[in-house]
Amino acid sequence: MAKLLMLTNSRNSSAEVLPSLSLLQHQVKILPAEVSVLLDAPSIDLLIIDGRRDLGAVKNLTRLLNTTGVGAPIILVTTEGGLAAIAADWAIDDVILDTAGPAEVDARIRLAIMKFLDLQRVVNPATIEIRGGEITIDEHSYTAKIKGRSLDLTYKEFELLKYLVQHPGRVFTRSQLLQEVWGYDYFGGTRTVDVHIRRLRAKLGPEHEALIGTVRHVGYRFNTPNSQNQGVAALSEH
Repeated sequence: MAKLLMLTNSRNSSAEVLPSLSLLQHQVKILPAEVSVLLDAPSIDLLIIDGRRDLGAVKNLTRLLNTTGVGAPIILVTTEGGLAAIAADWAIDDVILDTAGPAEVDARIRLAIMKFLDLQRVVNPATIEIRGGEITIDEHSYTAKIKGRSLDLTYKEFELLKYLVQHPGRVFTRSQLLQEVWGYDYFGGTRTVDVHIRRLRAKLGPEHEALIGTVRHVGYRFNTPNSQNQGVAALSEH
């Protein structure tokens, strides 16, 4: 579940701008389509801009946002007729039609966030080291530690742990984890995810196994320190 900020001058809910978004589990905050609102905006994973009307003003807005720096990828929502006006100088990461279905919307949000994070790691080498609570992950050396203790992980265990730590608190289904960690060409069943989760918990040890929580009937998440107690409860259900 990602934290989304939508900039729109529509007085109605986000469902008017992008109807499929209401069918997804992302957290959506709506603010007026003005650069100034970002001064006090909360931390977000992705910015959505309503570009269905007044494309000239929207183009100026995206350019200003690029100048000031948003710190998150930008997706523009537009109509089919508006596609012809959009060009590379709009400084956006992706564009999506307001009629797009929930699967497409969710995929575009996920991919935009992942590409942005990958770019940040390239631009800033310091982000090669990923931290999540007591866990430290070094992408360069493919090593992971818990409170300084090295974890003896296989390649897929490392990739799975890294992916979860990179998205703290976000719940992933088994199918999503298969796609992101094993790849779209993997034909094994979702049981593979369960097996690797069990192995990771065993290697983290009893004191830290609850860092990887189970959300009943949904999937798994990496528990932040604030959600540690929730993770213990969820773990007991699996």
